[in-house]
Amino acid sequence: MTSPRPRRAAPALPARTVVRLGAACGAVTAVGAVAAAPAAAAAARSEVAFTIRDPRITESSGLAASKRHPGVVYTHNDSGGRAEIFALGPDGRTRAVLTLAGAQARDWEAMALGRDERGRPAIYVGDIGDNMGGAWPYITVYRIPEPAELRSQTLRATAFRLKYEDGPRNAETMMINPRTNRLYVASKLFSGKIYEAPARLRTSGFNTLRRVGDAPGIATDGAFSPDGRLCVIRTYFGARAYTVGSDGRPGKSLGPISLPGQKQGESLTFTADGRSLLAGSEGGDQPVYRVPLPENMLPASPSPARTGGGGSGAEDGRRDSTGASVGLVAALAVAGALGYAIVRKRS
Repeated sequence: MTSPRPRRAAPALPARTVVRLGAACGAVTAVGAVAAAPAAAAAARSEVAFTIRDPRITESSGLAASKRHPGVVYTHNDSGGRAEIFALGPDGRTRAVLTLAGAQARDWEAMALGRDERGRPAIYVGDIGDNMGGAWPYITVYRIPEPAELRSQTLRATAFRLKYEDGPRNAETMMINPRTNRLYVASKLFSGKIYEAPARLRTSGFNTLRRVGDAPGIATDGAFSPDGRLCVIRTYFGARAYTVGSDGRPGKSLGPISLPGQKQGESLTFTADGRSLLAGSEGGDQPVYRVPLPENMLPASPSPARTGGGGSGAEDGRRDSTGASVGLVAALAVAGALGYAIVRKRS
């Protein structure tokens, strides 16, 4: 049996090459830091908007800023409670409780503001949770009119039953595009998907939710901006912003948005001016944080919502245009350093 040949040691790179490669990697790191800076800076400017003190609210799973009452934010509990919505003032105190007649609170996970068939402001609540990951054959979305007078009252709920085109699944994110009034649901999976409801929901039979794009893994809530320019989907650990195409669907990723650490972050909405996010958590006495949007995501100027038409489709939620740019710069920097080292070695 012959002896194995000794392995040759890999030729050491010249000291100058190592230095240049180190500088290139340092440049790549700096570029990545610059790209992530807006999101991190936004989180650093976060502040507690208010704290939910009402002892009846222990599992706040959805948030929605009022269209009729300045400074008021709506929320609701998760599963097992009464079918009711809490209207919170700027100080976090409960101003009114809206009870939904004809509704059940099986597993309420999200809410959003939209319009009814006559164009009047309405509150939508999503009974869309499914902790068994497919045990419920359909989900239900309830709608009540947003009351002009903010007082505790009972309102008759309109129920819409929906089915996913590819089978039942768990979800905690429901959004409504303010321009088109179209409803979207994001599934809560490691490879989440965004589903689009019909343009007009019907109360008879079932409405089919069709897949139109990808969502971040383990999405827990999301919202469209008041002007419909972008939407944001959150997870337990952060959030991601997306453009909105001319078809009204979430489109290309604009990048991540850092959120403050929370006990069980499952709620998100935009402030009425569209310049910040409100992020909440389940649990008693939980703070709701105001998170300013990064500069590149701020609205140019206040503008009323408009009705939009058709266009491009949704793209992979995990792809990020900022990340792509960073990757390209990184590749060019490293390639340039290696090429320069080879030329220097041959000369």
